Amino acid sequence: MQIDRRAFALSAASLALAGAGLSGSAAAQTAPDLENTVHLDTKDGRVVIRLRPDLAPKHVAQIKTLVKEGFYDGIVFHRVIEGFMAQTGDPTGTGTGGSKLPNLPAEFSAAPFRRGTLGMARAASPDSANSQFFICFADARFLDKNYTVFGEVASGMEFVDKIKKGAGQSGMVQNPDKIVRMRMAADAK
Repeated sequence: MQIDRRAFALSAASLALAGAGLSGSAAAQTAPDLENTVHLDTKDGRVVIRLRPDLAPKHVAQIKTLVKEGFYDGIVFHRVIEGFMAQTGDPTGTGTGGSKLPNLPAEFSAAPFRRGTLGMARAASPDSANSQFFICFADARFLDKNYTVFGEVASGMEFVDKIKKGAGQSGMVQNPDKIVRMRMAADAK
């Protein structure tokens, strides 16, 4: 029996990739963009977020500034609606606060709101987003083109699912869970 060396080499390479936990297509993908990756730590584990400056460059820049300042550390998930979303980013914990940075003009796009999408919360004015954001538990296509999509959960959605839910239609949470720590992956030590 003769072994085809080329087929053997390809099989060995495939096994090596599988052993490393990678498929051929995953290995061919580029490394994560650490400058646009955020680590959001909850009491249950780490949520890795991929920012989307291609969709919302101003919103991503503001989020990155706030993350680098440590703004989000200890901030609660004040509004959490089962089957819809978990909202955070208000230093007052009431849903009415924001950062000292200016509000942002809307950067609506055709990107759909799906499970794991991060969108900016805002008041009635489309140009009122500041520091509050939400993570979708499920598809929320009724938000499409009405709120700014600025990122998506790359891993750790199981930890988002464990965030304490609020009561009633408002989703306001008693003794809410919080962001333990939020850092840019590029700054991780």
